[in-house]
Amino acid sequence: MKEIYLDNSATTAVCKEAAEKALEIMTEKYGNPSSLHSKGLEAQHELENARKIIADFLSADPTEIFFTSGGTEGNNTAIFGAAQALKRRGNRIITTSVEHSSVIESMQKLQKDGFEVIFLEPERNGKVSAEKIINSITKDTILVSIMAVNNEIGAIQPIECVHKAIVKANSPALFHVDAVQAFGKIPLKPKKLGIDIMTASSHKIHGVKGAGILYVRKGARIIPLHYGGEQEKKIRPGTEPLPAICGMAAAVKALPDIKTETTIMRELWDYCKERLSEIENVSINSDGDCLPYIINFSVRGIRSETMLHFLASKNIYVSSGSACAKGKKSHVLSALGLESELADSAIRVSFSRYNTKNDIDELVSAIKIANDTLARVK
Repeated sequence: MKEIYLDNSATTAVCKEAAEKALEIMTEKYGNPSSLHSKGLEAQHELENARKIIADFLSADPTEIFFTSGGTEGNNTAIFGAAQALKRRGNRIITTSVEHSSVIESMQKLQKDGFEVIFLEPERNGKVSAEKIINSITKDTILVSIMAVNNEIGAIQPIECVHKAIVKANSPALFHVDAVQAFGKIPLKPKKLGIDIMTASSHKIHGVKGAGILYVRKGARIIPLHYGGEQEKKIRPGTEPLPAICGMAAAVKALPDIKTETTIMRELWDYCKERLSEIENVSINSDGDCLPYIINFSVRGIRSETMLHFLASKNIYVSSGSACAKGKKSHVLSALGLESELADSAIRVSFSRYNTKNDIDELVSAIKIANDTLARVK
């Protein structure tokens, strides 16, 4: 039976280029980048080449790129590092109620530590209005952390308004963007958007798990979370996972042209919405102008977990929300005000460049069977 993988927002299949590069590092260039002998210098050269590839992709300076283990560590480092660096200049932090759990839970910890954290609520389409963001930023705001793309419904947040609002408010705030779902899918040039800190993850772009990046604008200061080494200028000490890092750089080099790929994905998204809309009891939860890599929908009366396991039995793999939530009720859908029946039956389908319309046809056929045969919740 053919496998149909439609859970690419959770993780992606490693592309050939990334796998080959990681294998080369593991078997040939396996030295520690901090070692002073020739094998170490060889590894150091690979590390800095990977840094330059990613910096060039972001139109950044290589000195602004720090390697992490992924999005969660990057978000924690950015948020706690910025709050600690600026705590003497203010106490107010701005974020949204639809962030990834690595941001939400970090913010909740800062609240317990005495910071004033404002969780901005979205509209029904998942977006927080630019006006709401602008009005929330005051002169005592020290951090603004807003994701570029929501990981559950694909809503694209108006992050382009933040930097000007910080300047207008005469605020010392650093601007952090969780770009884990956006990196490689929408044009993101941190300098152009006034972003001070940005996070991304390798395994969302067909790279190797265990690597991510933290962009920190030159001149921006954050306090490190970890201590005990000189690596990554002490922002993230510890021996770098070189196979994963170089695999990520190879995946970045292999990314298709964003504009061309967006057109292809938009056609796929529209086709998926059209086919799903043929099915009785299906409601589309994602807005039409969301990132076309993610579509969230509900089959009324059939719980998400039930549908997910039914589809998996047909070798079709989707998600009931964020993989990090491990099946817990979605705080994102709750924030949207989605009625319980729809929230309890929500399914996230997320595409990659390897998906086709045939995959969608197979998905829709399976959902039609499920809709007719599975027991409904009363």
